[in-house]
Amino acid sequence: PRLRGVDSQSLSGEDSQSLSGEDSQSLSDITQKGYEKKRAKLLGPFLPQITSKTHFFLLFFLLSYSSSSLRSPAPGPSSSSGGRRNRSGGTRDDRYRSDIHTEAVQAALAKHKEEKMALPMPTKRRSAFVQSPAEDCTPPDTSSASEDEGSLRRQAALSAVLAQSLQSPDYWINRSVQSSSSTSSSTSSTLSHGENKTPTSALADILASTRIENSVPPDVTSSTPERRSRVDLPPNAMPRGMPRGQSRTSMLDTTADGVPVNSRVSTKIQQLLNTLKRPKRPPLSDFFLDDSEEIVEVPQPDPNTPRPEGRQIIPVKGEPLGVVSNWPPALQAALARWGASQAKSPALTTLDVTGKPLYTLTYGKLWSRSLKLAYTLLNKLGTKNEPVLRPGDRVALVYPNTDPAMFWVAFYGCLLAEVIPVPIEVPLSRQISFVLFKCFCGVGLALTSEICLKGLPKTPQGEIMQFKGWPRMKWVVTDTKYLTKPSKDWQPHIPTANTDTAYIEYKASKEGTVMGVAVSKIALLTHCQALTQACNYCEGETLVNVLDCKKDMGLWHGVLTSVMNRIHTITVPYAVMKACPMSWVQRVHIHKARVAVVKCRDLHWAMMAHRDQRDTNLSSIRMLIVADGANPWSVSSCDAFLNVFQSHGLKPEVICPCASSPEALTVAIRRPGARGTALPARAILSMGGLSHGVIRVNTEDKNSALTVQDVGHVMPGALMCIVKPDGPPQLCKTDEIGEIVLNSRAGGTLYYGLPGVTKNTFEVIPVNQAGAPIGDIPFTRTGLLGFVGPGSLVFVVGKNEGLLTVSGRRHNADDLVATALAVEPVKTVYRGRIAVFSVTVFYDERIVIVAEQRPDASEEDSFQWMSRVLQAIDSIHQVGLYCLALVPANTLPKTPLGGIHISETKQNFLEGNLHPCNILLCPHTCVTNLPKPRQKQPVGVGPASIMVGNLVAGNRMSQAAGRELGVVEEEGLVRKLCMWPTMMHQFLSEALQWRAQSDPDHVLYVLLNAKGAAVCTATCVQLHKRAEKITSALIERGGLNTGDNVLNAIVNRPPLFSPSLSVPFPTLLTLSLPPSLPLTPGIDLIAAFYGCLYAGLIPVTVRPPHPQNLAATLPTVRMIIDVSKAACILTTQPLMRILRSREAAASVNVKTWPTIIDTDDLPRRRPPQLYKPPTAEMLAYLDFSVSTTGMLTGVKMSHSAVSTLCRSIKLQCELYSSRQIAICLDPYCGLGFVQWCLSSVYSGHQSILIPPMELELSLPLWLSTLSQYKIRDTFCSYSVMELCTKGLGTQTDSLKARGVNLSCVRSCVVIAEERPRLALTQSFSKLFKDLGLSPRAVSTAFGSRVNLAICLQGTAGPDPSTVYVDMKSLRHDRVRLVERGAPQSLPLMESGTILPGVKVIIVNPETRGPLGDSHLGEIWVQSPHSSSGYYTIYGEESLQADHFNTRLSFGEPHTLWARTGYLGFVKRTELLGSTGDRHDALFVVGQLDETLELRGLRYHPIDIETSVSRAHRSIAESAVFTWTNLLVVVAELAGSEQEALDLVPLVTNVVLEEHHLIVGVVVVVDPGVIPINSRGEKQRMHLRDSFLADQLDPIYVAYNM
Repeated sequence: PRLRGVDSQSLSGEDSQSLSGEDSQSLSDITQKGYEKKRAKLLGPFLPQITSKTHFFLLFFLLSYSSSSLRSPAPGPSSSSGGRRNRSGGTRDDRYRSDIHTEAVQAALAKHKEEKMALPMPTKRRSAFVQSPAEDCTPPDTSSASEDEGSLRRQAALSAVLAQSLQSPDYWINRSVQSSSSTSSSTSSTLSHGENKTPTSALADILASTRIENSVPPDVTSSTPERRSRVDLPPNAMPRGMPRGQSRTSMLDTTADGVPVNSRVSTKIQQLLNTLKRPKRPPLSDFFLDDSEEIVEVPQPDPNTPRPEGRQIIPVKGEPLGVVSNWPPALQAALARWGASQAKSPALTTLDVTGKPLYTLTYGKLWSRSLKLAYTLLNKLGTKNEPVLRPGDRVALVYPNTDPAMFWVAFYGCLLAEVIPVPIEVPLSRQISFVLFKCFCGVGLALTSEICLKGLPKTPQGEIMQFKGWPRMKWVVTDTKYLTKPSKDWQPHIPTANTDTAYIEYKASKEGTVMGVAVSKIALLTHCQALTQACNYCEGETLVNVLDCKKDMGLWHGVLTSVMNRIHTITVPYAVMKACPMSWVQRVHIHKARVAVVKCRDLHWAMMAHRDQRDTNLSSIRMLIVADGANPWSVSSCDAFLNVFQSHGLKPEVICPCASSPEALTVAIRRPGARGTALPARAILSMGGLSHGVIRVNTEDKNSALTVQDVGHVMPGALMCIVKPDGPPQLCKTDEIGEIVLNSRAGGTLYYGLPGVTKNTFEVIPVNQAGAPIGDIPFTRTGLLGFVGPGSLVFVVGKNEGLLTVSGRRHNADDLVATALAVEPVKTVYRGRIAVFSVTVFYDERIVIVAEQRPDASEEDSFQWMSRVLQAIDSIHQVGLYCLALVPANTLPKTPLGGIHISETKQNFLEGNLHPCNILLCPHTCVTNLPKPRQKQPVGVGPASIMVGNLVAGNRMSQAAGRELGVVEEEGLVRKLCMWPTMMHQFLSEALQWRAQSDPDHVLYVLLNAKGAAVCTATCVQLHKRAEKITSALIERGGLNTGDNVLNAIVNRPPLFSPSLSVPFPTLLTLSLPPSLPLTPGIDLIAAFYGCLYAGLIPVTVRPPHPQNLAATLPTVRMIIDVSKAACILTTQPLMRILRSREAAASVNVKTWPTIIDTDDLPRRRPPQLYKPPTAEMLAYLDFSVSTTGMLTGVKMSHSAVSTLCRSIKLQCELYSSRQIAICLDPYCGLGFVQWCLSSVYSGHQSILIPPMELELSLPLWLSTLSQYKIRDTFCSYSVMELCTKGLGTQTDSLKARGVNLSCVRSCVVIAEERPRLALTQSFSKLFKDLGLSPRAVSTAFGSRVNLAICLQGTAGPDPSTVYVDMKSLRHDRVRLVERGAPQSLPLMESGTILPGVKVIIVNPETRGPLGDSHLGEIWVQSPHSSSGYYTIYGEESLQADHFNTRLSFGEPHTLWARTGYLGFVKRTELLGSTGDRHDALFVVGQLDETLELRGLRYHPIDIETSVSRAHRSIAESAVFTWTNLLVVVAELAGSEQEALDLVPLVTNVVLEEHHLIVGVVVVVDPGVIPINSRGEKQRMHLRDSFLADQLDPIYVAYNM
C-alpha cells in the first residue's frame, strides 16, 4: 500500500487536488480486511454496552483529570498518514472530527437492522434534475455549518464499516413511531424515471408487496367516513398509462387494506398510510378546545427531566491587568515609536500563491506610508474649507485577503487621520448583501488598492457598479504612487486613548443581518495589553497568522497586538492555504516562529498534507493559538495534530484553545503550561443533559457523549458570569449551561447605530435567583454557551447563533453537523458541506439539514444517507428532523472565506430558492403539538333546539326570502308591462310563436366572432322558422312520431318527472359545435332547442367533444347519451364526421350511436303541427352537468319551472324588449344555458352572445363589446373574468387609448355554483377602474343542481355586503364574525340578492333542524322554479326524495324543501331591501360533498388551495383532495422544473401553519394538468382518479413522513 502524504510541492496535480479537498481517493497504510479484524478485536469488549438500553443516570458533575484516558483516540505517528481514514473523496471539517463520536454513530445505527423497509420512494421526472458540474475553483474549506469562515470537515474515521453495520432502517422506523422517547423522522427515497436499475426496481417491488405485520390501531390522522363511490369516469375509459419514460414494475392487485392498486403511486400512498396508522409516540398531554378556537398547548414537562441542582454561580475574576511603565498612550504612538527607533525591523511578511515570501514591510515603511495616507485623506481629497473627511467619519476598507500590506497601511492611516476604519469584504456579486449593515449609513468613502478596484463589478460605461443598498461611494486608491508626502510642518494628532470609537468590526447575526461592533480607543489599547499579558508576548518575536487579518483573532493578534509589541507577523492568506496546505508549518519552521494563530481546519490540512520530513521542526513554537478552540469538536483536531507533529518537536502544552466573540473580543485563552505538566481536563458530557441545559457526566450511554476541552482562564482584568440565555439575565447554577457574559474595559462598546440592540447586549446587569441585580456593573453578552469548571477553567459547548430550541430542548447545530458527518458522508455529501438551521413552523422550531450532494452520488446512495442521518440524530440527540435536503454541488451560498452562509441558505429555503435535487420532509413524526382531533358529538335534537315562532334557541331563525312574484290579472296591464308571454303562455315554445307573430323583426340574438363582428343575428321570426325546419327534420329523419308515440308514452306512464320510468320516453341529444368553428353554433343551439320543444321531444344540451382531445372529452358525451337514453343526436356536419371518425372509435363504440341528424341540411317544408304539452308540469328539458366532485347529474326542468325562472330573472334584472345584455358564458348547462337560450325569448331583450372560446383568440373582445354597444348588464363566468384579469391587467392604458369605456356597465354578474371568489372580483374591479368600471358593478350569482338560480344581483337590491369570519370556527361548523384584518380571518361576499319567489333556510344537515341567524348549515331552498328531480333510469327514489322533497325535523314539518348540498349562513344586515325591510344576506361557504373531514374538523378545499397558491411565486394553480385520510396537494409549477422540489417544504409549511394540517403527499405537475370545467371550477375528483391511476406524469411526487 502507498503511504499517505507528501509535501504538496512535490505532488502531482491529481494528488495536490486531493489535498485541497477535491473528490479523490484517500490513501491507506493497512488493508481493509486487516483494519476490520483489528477493529472487531478492539470493540469486542464494548459491544454489549453499546447495544444496551440508553438511559441517562446523571446524578453529578465530574471532570476527569486523566486526560490520556478520556482523549479521543487518534492514530499514532506511525499511522498518522491516514491508517484509520477510509478511502473517500469527500473531505470533512476537522472541527467535527471525533473518532469516539463516529463510533457512537455507527453503534447507534447498528441497532436498526433486520427489518424490511416499508416506506415509499418519491417519484421524480428524470429530465428535471441534472446535476450541475462541480466547479474546480471551489476552495477546499467551503464547508461549515456555522458562520465560521469555511472550516474544513474532516474525513470520516471508520466510515468504511457502515456497509457492514448498517442494515435496513425499518427497525428504527417502527421504533420511532412507537417509542416513548423518540421524535424521529421517517425516511424516503427517490426512484428516477427512465433509469433501468435492477436494485431500484427490486426495491420498488419490495415496497409494493410490503405488508405491515403489526395490528393496525385506529387511524390518528383523520376521522373522515369513507366517501360514497360515484361514477367519476366512463366505465370504458382506460388509463393513459405510466408517465413518460417510466417502465412499470410489478404490483400486487390489492394492498394490505384491500384497496385496489392499479399503479405504483397508489401503492406508495397505501404503504405510507400503513406506516402512519401506527401510534407514533406516547399520547401528548390533552389539548382542550375552547368554544371559539383550538388552543395549542405545550405538553406538560416530563418529571424525569434533569434539572440543575448546584448552588448559584459566583462571578469569576481574571488576573489583574499588570501596570507597564513604558506602555504607549495609544496604538498609533507605538507605531510612531517603532517607525522611528526600529525602522528596519520587519513588521509584516506576505506570501505569494506558492507559499514563498513575496514582500516584507518594515516598521519604517509602515509608519511612513500610513503617514502619507493620513495626510492625503485629510488634505488632498477636498478643499481646505470643505474637506471630504473629518475626524470621526467612517471609511470603508475594501481589500482582499491576499493583500495584507495594503490593508495594514490603510488601517493605521485611518487611525492617524482620526477617521474610523470599517474593514469589509470585497463586494463580489455573490457577497453584495453580506456587507450591508447599519454602520454603513454615512460612509461615503472607500479605500482600496488599484488591483482590487480593477476587479470590482463595473457598469457598461466603466463606472463602479452601484451595489444594492449601498450609499454612493467615492473610491480612493491607496497605492503608494497615489499618496502625497506630507509637508515638513505637518504632524498627525495622536491623543491619549479615550472612549471615542477606534474602529468598527462587522459581524453577522443568526438571522443574517450584518451589524457593526464599535471598539473604542481605550478598549483597543486595553485589549492589546490583556493579550500581551495573557500570551506573554515579547518584543521582536515572530508570529505566523493564518486567519483573516480584517476581523476577529486575525486582526487582534496579527495586526494590533503585534504592532504594539514590535512583533514580526507572517501572514498566510486563504488562497495560499488552498494551494499549499503545509505553508504555515513551513513558515514556522523556517522563521522559528514563537507563536502561530490558526483554526482547526489549518491543523487538519497540515496533517493531511504532511509527510515524514526531517527538516520540519516545530520546537520553536511556545504558543499555538487555536482560534476556534471554543468549538466542542475542536478537541479531536488538536489531538490528531499533536500526535502527528509531536515527533517534530511540537510540545503538548503549547496548544492553546481560546474563546472569542465580536462583542466581547477575547473572552478566555489557555495559557501555555510549563514543560511536562499535566494537560488540562476534559469533560465527557451527556448530550441529553446538555439539551436540557444542565451539566451531567455521561456514565451510561457512550453513544450520546460530548467530549469538551477547556479554553483556559478568563482574560486579565475581566469579570465573567454565566446567565440564562433566555429571558432576564439570571445567574445560572454551577451545573447549568448558560450564556457567558463579560465585564471588561477591553470589549466592544456598542452596535453602531442600533441603540436598542446595544442595550440588550452591551449593558446587561445579571440578577440573582430572587431577581435582584448583583451589582451595577454592566456586562456584555458574548453569544457563547458554556460553564465554569474546577479551577475556574472556562468550557464552551456551543454558540447562541447555532442554538436550536425544539419543544423546550436546546440542540447545537454543530453537534448535529458532527453526527450527520459521521454517517458515511463520502458517498453522498460533497466535501462535507452541511448546513443546519431551524425554521419556525406551527409554534415551534423545526430542524432543517441541507447538504451538497456529490455529482457522482446515486439517488439510492442519497436516500440511504438521508435515512441513516434521521436514525443517527434520533438515536443520539433524541430529536426529529423536519426536513432533509440535498442540493447540487457548489450551489449553497458561501461566506467570503468559503464557508456555508447559513442565514442566506435559510432564506433561500424559506423563499423557495434552494433548488434541491433530493428532499425529505418528516412532519408526521416531528410535529407533536397539533391540537387534539375533535370528537364529534352524537347527533340528536335536544332541548337547545327549541323553536318559538321564528326564533330558534333565542336567535332569529336563519332564513331569507326574495320578493313575491305576484300575479297580474288585468289583460291591459299585462300588455302595458310587456308581460304578455308571462301571463298568457305557460310554455316558452308558445312565447316564441307569439313573438314571431307580434314583433317578427325584433332581433333577439347577435353572435360575435373574435374580431367583434356580428357573424349571425336572429330575429323572432327567423328563430321560429329555423326551429320549425328542425322539427320537420326530426319527424322525417328521426322516425319520431310527435303525436302518437310521445303522447302514448305520457298517457301510459306516471308523470314524466317521476323517477320510476320503466320505458324511456323519446329524448333528443343536441350538440353544438365549438364556437371557434366558422359555423353559427350559438344560434344553431337555440334553434335546435326550440325545434325539440315544437316536436314534443326533450332536449339535452351537451358540450361537443374537443377535436384535439377526443380521448378525454368523447367518453363524457357517450356517458350522457347512455344515461339519458337519447333516441337521436342533433348536430352539424363537421361534428357528425368527428363522431364517426377513426379517432373517435379509439375512445368509444361509434357503431352504437343513436340516429344522427345533420342541422346543416334541413327540409324546407313546415311541420304539420306544433306540439303543445297538456300540462305545464311536464318535462321541458334535461340539464346535465359534471359536478366538482366528479359526479355526472342530470336534473329535470318542467315547463312551469322554466317559465317561472325566466319570469323571476326578468323581474330581478328589469329586462324588457328595448334592453341589451352581453353574455360571455358556456351555453350547455345551468344558469348559463338559461341566459343563453331561454331568457331572451321570454323577456324579449336582445342578447349579444360572445362564445368564451373566442376570448382566447382576442382577449379584449368582451370588454370592447361592452364599450361598443354601451351594455348596462352583462353575465360572465369566473374563467372569463380570470382570463381578462391575467391577460389584460397590464394593458389598461392601451385599451383606454382604443376608446374602451366601461362606465356604462351597471351590473356585471358572475354566474357560478360556488363560493364567490372575492379576490378575483376585487382584482377585476381595481384593474379596470381606470376604464370607468364602477366598483359596485361586479357581483355574483349562485345556483345549484336542485335550483339553477337562487341568487342573482338585480338592479333594485342593495350592494352585496362582505363579512369576515374566523376560519378556525368554520372548521367546527360555526360562524364567528371578526373584524377585517383579524388573524385567521376569511372574507366572504354575499352571493347576490335572493330571486323573487325563492325562500332559503339554513338547516343542520345531520339533525335537519333549522338554525339560528349567523349559524353555519346547509342551504335549503323552496321555489316554484326548482328542478323536478334527478333524471335516473332505475329507481333511487330515496336519493331524489332526500334532495328535492325533504322536510324539517321540527318547525314547519309540512313544507317541502330542496337540499342544495352547499354550506352557508344568513345574516341580517343594516341595509334596506326593495320592500323597505332590513336585507337578509345569504353567504355561501362551500359544497358539502367537497369538504374534507380531517382530524374531526371540516375543511373547504378552496381555503387550503388559496394558502398553497400563496406559498411560492411559481405555483400557478393548486388543488387538494384526500385519499384514505391523507391530504394530497397538487401544485402546478409555472417556473422551471429546477424549482419543483422547492415547493415541497413551502407547501407543507403553509398548510401546517395556517390550517393545522400535515400534508401527506405533495405532487408537482405541469401547468394545465388540474382539470377545470366550463364554469372555471376545479374537478378535484377527476384529478384524484388521475393521480391514483398514475396518469398525471408528475414532475415530482414527495411523500411526507
